[in-house]
Amino acid sequence: MPKVPLSWLAESVDLVPGSSAEDVATALARVGLEEEGIEGAAVTGPLVVGRVLSVVKETQSNGKTINYCRVDVGAEHNDPPGPGHAPDDVVEFPTSRGIVCGAHNFVAGDYVVVVLPGATLPGPFPISGRKTYGHWSDGMICSSSELGIAELGLGEDHTGIIVLHSPSGESDEFGTFTADDLTVGQDAIALLGLDESTIEINVTPDRGYSFSIRGVAREYSHATGQEFRDPAALEFTGTPGAGFEVSIEDAAPIRDTVGCDRFVVRILRGFDPSAQSPAWMKNRLSQAGMRPISLAVDVTNYVMLELGHPLHAYDLAKVTAPIVVRRAQAGEKLTTLDDAVRTLDPEDILVCDSPVEGALRGHGARPVGMGGVMGGLDTEISETTQDVLLEAAHWDPITIARTARRHKLGSEASRRYERGVDTALAPAAIERALRLMQEFGGGVIEDVYTDVNDTVAREPIVMDTDFPGRIVGVEYPVEDMMGYLTEVGCEVERDGEVLIVTPPTWRPDLSHPIDLVEEVARLGGYDSLPSVLPVAPPGRGLTHSQRARRSVARTLAENGLTEVLTYPFISEQRLDDLQIPAGDPRREVVRLANPLSAEQPLLRTSLIETLVDALKVNLGRGAQDVAIFELGRAFQRGDIGEVPTSYSGAHITPDDVERLNAALPGQPRRVAGIICGSREAAGWNGPAKAFDWTDAMAASERVARECGVELEVSAEPHMPWHSGRCATYRLADGTFVGHAGELHPKVLETLGLPARTVAFELLLDPMIEASEGRIVAAEPVAAQTLAKEDFAFVVPVTVSAGDLVRVVREAGGDRVEDARVFDVYAGAQIGEGKKSLAVNVVMRAADHTLSAEEVLGVREAIIAAVEQEFGAVLR
Repeated sequence: MPKVPLSWLAESVDLVPGSSAEDVATALARVGLEEEGIEGAAVTGPLVVGRVLSVVKETQSNGKTINYCRVDVGAEHNDPPGPGHAPDDVVEFPTSRGIVCGAHNFVAGDYVVVVLPGATLPGPFPISGRKTYGHWSDGMICSSSELGIAELGLGEDHTGIIVLHSPSGESDEFGTFTADDLTVGQDAIALLGLDESTIEINVTPDRGYSFSIRGVAREYSHATGQEFRDPAALEFTGTPGAGFEVSIEDAAPIRDTVGCDRFVVRILRGFDPSAQSPAWMKNRLSQAGMRPISLAVDVTNYVMLELGHPLHAYDLAKVTAPIVVRRAQAGEKLTTLDDAVRTLDPEDILVCDSPVEGALRGHGARPVGMGGVMGGLDTEISETTQDVLLEAAHWDPITIARTARRHKLGSEASRRYERGVDTALAPAAIERALRLMQEFGGGVIEDVYTDVNDTVAREPIVMDTDFPGRIVGVEYPVEDMMGYLTEVGCEVERDGEVLIVTPPTWRPDLSHPIDLVEEVARLGGYDSLPSVLPVAPPGRGLTHSQRARRSVARTLAENGLTEVLTYPFISEQRLDDLQIPAGDPRREVVRLANPLSAEQPLLRTSLIETLVDALKVNLGRGAQDVAIFELGRAFQRGDIGEVPTSYSGAHITPDDVERLNAALPGQPRRVAGIICGSREAAGWNGPAKAFDWTDAMAASERVARECGVELEVSAEPHMPWHSGRCATYRLADGTFVGHAGELHPKVLETLGLPARTVAFELLLDPMIEASEGRIVAAEPVAAQTLAKEDFAFVVPVTVSAGDLVRVVREAGGDRVEDARVFDVYAGAQIGEGKKSLAVNVVMRAADHTLSAEEVLGVREAIIAAVEQEFGAVLR
């Protein structure tokens, strides 16, 4: 996202008088450029340029060496010495301040940045005089990090102070400014640009021209009507002709698109490689988020930020004519500017020079740069460069985007090229850059330059005059539409009820009538669009499914779980992490043709697969007790149908939509949760109580209750759950619903999750469908006395508590109001392969109090049924 310093913006467009940074951001938002943040002045109070007069090193008792300095901060700020000054200090340096400093990257005579008492540094950190290490320190010599400007490129070691200029050349940061730039006592806030407001803008992919001061200034002019001055409107000094030879040999274009359709080069001879970038240029680069490096590199970056056209500078002595632009061949390698050796792909487009000894045999030319992405190390500008070959080219956006992603090499240049760069801008960008290099580094610009131009003129777009009104719902006068489109740079002609619009070269996103509609709407003002709320049709409300899903989410939230929304994309490793066995239907994944991330190319087959990522994020941020859930969809490849390739007519019909839906993979609605940590925190009344697998089961039962169904529970091992602590749920008709329980220890270990983490996942759709149309009646309050009986049955260990309860309920009939297992015991007294299940049974009749005989009859029926079903023995 580009950062736009307001003073730089004001050079290309008049800001509305009295506008603040917030006002400018608001104006840009009106035309679709949203601000991500505003950076303002972080330092207040006196911050000045000082000159170090003396440095006395003193070793303290703790072994630390400090410097006691006398610093001249200008007549206005050289106050009389404070308490603690030694008389000889005052005599030798009567017009100065004494300052204690722990840094050692400066010497006497250096110009530094001094913050004086009464100022406030970022933090906030108020500055005042104080006694320290036996001296009165009357201010502070500042480092970049203390000023909050570590990114300004004022030194690699941000623990050292900022040396603006070192006449002796002894300091680490010599050369940041020249002596002519500095005056003792001058305001360092303005000097370092700390009073500059900078707006960070969010640029959508179709608005690549806004990655420049030029583009943002034009948009601000659209929003406010202020005059726009094009910084690319230069008077050219050169003539295109037979300059440095260039040949574009993209003989086999990819996707029927030529990788490079314009290539401009021009030479600057006699350049001074030791020349420094001016302070104002360094400040602007830093404010825009780029680190100053050297004059040649700084100028190319500056022009790229200003005009939006990336440039690349070669050391002419290291390049042999002709330059050849071609696709890479298999096996070729290139060492890029970041000193990485990269194996090239045949789709990569390269800048090469003529064959030299040592070039790869048979490839015809040596790669010296990866076109539109990054240059090569062999031909880079260095401290010995005197002749500069400057390149400005136009590259195919898709080719650049794929190359940058393939090599994981996103650069400032590739970000602009993949969004589209003005095809007419290359000569102006070179002219602007070479003039700046010549101004500050000397040299002679060759008059004749090379411009291989194979660009194609923009095709006109034909649009009906009523089309914007039909799309937006607002009638726009034809004259207004023509004015808006002309304002963005289009050539507009009217032919009856049709507009013929030729987009400008800097707007590659304008290619269809619908694109022009967007321009009309945004320049007409999004804020002027009327707000019309649709009227809900009578007799409708939420569907049964919608009510059920809302109830499920509400009850889970009321019981302490937090709803999250995760992306449905997973890596190929995730199914292995969860130890999903081979042949499992969850292995039948849907693979995306164009995933957002190459590391996550699959769609999830269960919600647990992505919920674990949300859990890990919370744990990574220090959370210990986490309970989260999600309502969403998972996807099943086995349900993908045949995708239709033709439709009923000119417009898609409901039948066509049904055919498309039938081709989609299965994506049933689900609800899942994952829980770890403590249910109750430790307190004065006892230790913490951890979540366990029964909490996952309880959450599942709450979901079923809100859906209006009863679930049958069984114990069936199912990864990624623990084989002994996993419940499987089905509807009464046997329809599978889901699982709940503790996750398997191996899964937890692989994923790096806490031990005893529990989870549940249920299919919502079958539960909601099962309760469709069902009337839920309130149960009357019983008026009769209840009877209780406890049973302890010895059964085989394979008998589940759920099966036992089911048999008990069936045997007791309508006399059994409730039955639940309250104890499980296994041991030597029971016998090998056996366990004891204790069941509490509540009995009651609706119309009378049960007699002893009736209770006894129910008891005997329960015992007989359990003995017959399981071979149980009553203890």
